Amino acid sequence: MRMGEGVEWAVHSCLVLAWLGDAEPVSTGRLAATFELPPAYLNKQLQALSKSGILTSTPGPRGGFRLARAPEDISLLDVVTAIEGPDEAFRCQEIRQRGVGAGVPKRQFREQCAVAAAMRQADVAWRRTLAQQSLADVKLSADRAAPHTAELMREWHAGG
Repeated sequence: MRMGEGVEWAVHSCLVLAWLGDAEPVSTGRLAATFELPPAYLNKQLQALSKSGILTSTPGPRGGFRLARAPEDISLLDVVTAIEGPDEAFRCQEIRQRGVGAGVPKRQFREQCAVAAAMRQADVAWRRTLAQQSLADVKLSADRAAPHTAELMREWHAGG
């Protein structure tokens, strides 16, 4: 499974907003500058997060984004779904019914395709794992791995 870079950008942006807590809303430009990302493309990700209820958006010159919910209430699956959409990663095209299978009676295909079933099982496991990890869990791991990052982010954003 390959996810677009927008998922990485979205999770990192949410993580920064979690570190900033109840600070003033953070503009797209400021969030983009945090990681040297193109603001227009990041804004698409932030709008998707806002539309899905992960972020709130405040318009105006002092506007920007904040987390709409506590980090404990935002799962990685929430973020991935907001950016990538809810569709399953694998889409069975029933190719077993073409080529050699084209002449086989349709009743032979009543059972779900074994390939589709295996891929569905993997997709469910992947989604379950993402659903069990919250933004707070990621924040805790990041804080353990790089204990000064949260303070660095707060200082950098306060100076902007």
